[in-house]
Amino acid sequence: MLPERRGVFAGSDPIKPAADHGVPAVRRSSRKSGRIRLLFWIFSFAALFSICIATFGFKMFFHGVEEHQSFLLSTDVKDVPVEANTTEQPKKKPHRARFYPCKVELKDSVEARDEPKTFWNFVKFSLQYVVRENIQSHANHITPRFGGHQTLEEREQSFRAVNQTIHCGFVEGFDGSPNTGFDLDNEDKMYMYTCTIVVSSCIFGSSDFLRRPTSKMISQFSKENVCFIMFVDKETLVKLSKEGSIPDEKRFIGLWRMVVVSNLPYDDMRKTGKVPKFLSHRLFPSARYSIWLDSKLRLHTDPMLLIEYFLWRNNAEYAISNHYTRHCVWDEVQQNKRLNKYNHTAIDQQFLFYQSDGLHKFDPSDPNKPLPSYVPEGSVIVRAHTPMSNLFSCLWFNEVDRFTSRDQLSFGYAFLKLKRTNPDKPFVLHMFKDCERRAITKLFHHRNP
Repeated sequence: MLPERRGVFAGSDPIKPAADHGVPAVRRSSRKSGRIRLLFWIFSFAALFSICIATFGFKMFFHGVEEHQSFLLSTDVKDVPVEANTTEQPKKKPHRARFYPCKVELKDSVEARDEPKTFWNFVKFSLQYVVRENIQSHANHITPRFGGHQTLEEREQSFRAVNQTIHCGFVEGFDGSPNTGFDLDNEDKMYMYTCTIVVSSCIFGSSDFLRRPTSKMISQFSKENVCFIMFVDKETLVKLSKEGSIPDEKRFIGLWRMVVVSNLPYDDMRKTGKVPKFLSHRLFPSARYSIWLDSKLRLHTDPMLLIEYFLWRNNAEYAISNHYTRHCVWDEVQQNKRLNKYNHTAIDQQFLFYQSDGLHKFDPSDPNKPLPSYVPEGSVIVRAHTPMSNLFSCLWFNEVDRFTSRDQLSFGYAFLKLKRTNPDKPFVLHMFKDCERRAITKLFHHRNP
């Protein structure tokens, strides 16, 4: 019976089995394609959601919930004020203080100049300078130095305003040793020896552009009688020449007589710059007056008018401006460390040495304070080459040579110690206002390294 039933079932409708088997196949394919479409939309939605989060942030979708939670927290927690808008605004940088020039009562013309007959009645004594040290007598392996090897005993003695021989740069090495630095061409030396009034500046290591004095503001008398000397190294001269500042056959660029320095005495270009800044009486042995300008400044005032205004009119032998914001060495130390102007350990060693030797804080309320500030600005110095002025310049240079190149740290100490060591021999230093410095020069930024 079973075979017959199978036969009847198979033969009664031969097409039907094929149809019966096809329906499930269609259903399975449609289900499969539906699943694929569903997965496609799920993945598409997930990708779109990820893109939105990446672009607009998670808070975009839950802003209402967060506001509700923050409201609950603000009502539950007492004594903690919650601002309506918790988004912090970016803090604006404070504006830098601006400083302006003030009026300087200069004479109308150079023709009105009159050197006071009693101007040179300052303290008189004779200074000689160490030319060569006998270092072989006390040490066999000491490297010759431009500033020499001044002992603490020699340093202490050098502050006395008496006839003496002191260290003041340009110390030669022993026989057979190389030069200690700041070598000049003989032709330049001969030219500098003829100078009686000098305006000088320097650029070492291509640290600045060349700022020419404003020619129309310089009198014909000064153009003919004042030496304008710019000390540079070979690297700087090449850089300036590429920029179009090329010396003529007499080594001039405008009013500047370019003097090339070979064999720089220090690796620190800032310290090398202190040589012409402080030692103009050594570089110009015939000069009666000198004016120092930092290379960031352009002179637009006649130098003879500056000598009359800052020296003759105040009966001063040395003139320098006070710092525009800081007057205490303590503040200057902190500023140098905050801006990483020099190695902090070296600054601390210098500062501790000065404190142990009597340096005290500046007291602006003291009616007997010797200076209006113990921190100078230092970019303009006007000086007569008197014995006391020359001594102070040597002392200040020796501090820079021994310690850091930050000369604003050592100015107050050198001045106060000189004054304390010679109570009966005044050093007439006129510290003028910084706004006056801004009136006689134009300030530029240093060249970017």
